[in-house]
Amino acid sequence: MDLFTLLNLDELSLGLSNLQMFPIFETAHYIISVMALREQPGVMEVAHRSPFACWFSSMLFCFGGAILSGLMLAEPPVAPLSNTTTVLLASLIWYLVFYSPQDLLYSCASIVPVRLVLSGMKEVTRTWKVLGGVVQAQKKYENGLLVMIAVGWAKGAGGGLISNFEQLVRGIWKPETNELLRMTYPTKITLIGAVLFALQQNHYLPLKKHHLMLIYTVFIVTNKVRMMLTGSSSSPFAHMESAMYNTFFARPAAYSPLADGGSQCTSEPPQTPDAHCDGAKSSAPPGTGSPSHESRLREKSSTKAQNKDQEDGNQPESDKKKD
Repeated sequence: MDLFTLLNLDELSLGLSNLQMFPIFETAHYIISVMALREQPGVMEVAHRSPFACWFSSMLFCFGGAILSGLMLAEPPVAPLSNTTTVLLASLIWYLVFYSPQDLLYSCASIVPVRLVLSGMKEVTRTWKVLGGVVQAQKKYENGLLVMIAVGWAKGAGGGLISNFEQLVRGIWKPETNELLRMTYPTKITLIGAVLFALQQNHYLPLKKHHLMLIYTVFIVTNKVRMMLTGSSSSPFAHMESAMYNTFFARPAAYSPLADGGSQCTSEPPQTPDAHCDGAKSSAPPGTGSPSHESRLREKSSTKAQNKDQEDGNQPESDKKKD
């Protein structure tokens, strides 16, 4: 791309694409993932009651993407745990985050500058995980664009996508927290990255792989740092998402199935008395209506009262005496 050559970014993008994630960046990923687990409500109680359940939840946070993507490609879900070195490293970090004396590791990693650096390094690993999932799916399904997107998404955001299963390990069942129902920012940005890398691998996107890696990595790292510094959890795509929803998925209120009465009248008033909509008829309670109807009811009641008085006046004398 000429712009990268002009700005002398071609070598930088190549250097970034050749960067090794293990052990430094993977260590940062494990630290941030286990800290995110520790900050979940009720996790410390689980850590003291059942250390094994806490460890298993930590492994799902650290390797959830690889496990989920393996399941989607019909590969053994335990394959990510076959690397003894990474499992031991993640287990050591789990122990230090939860059980280190005086919470030494957690306290040091919670310092804002340190956590900013660790979070930025974790976002760098997201790029490699998404791209790895897309390439892994392409080897089995060369023209399967949707499969490549799905596997790349699962590998980059698997920890969030399997959060309900992880909660079950800790004895919690909250189906309303399903990531597909209410996507968080990491899940959304990972999906966007999976789409971009899948398009690039299928030559639908006029970008080289290392150029796209640089653009995507810089965006997610700077945006993550911005969100942490400002304390904002809103997605930078919120306005675009709202516009797309209102354009393609929102239904007009006049045709909403949740409207009262099940139907709506037209905005123009009816021309004749018979032009009322059925919803208005069904919604009116019995015994109510127009003023003319109420006057007819009053006339009927007064007629009944007069008839009763006449009957009392024509009662025989013998009956009156008995009374």
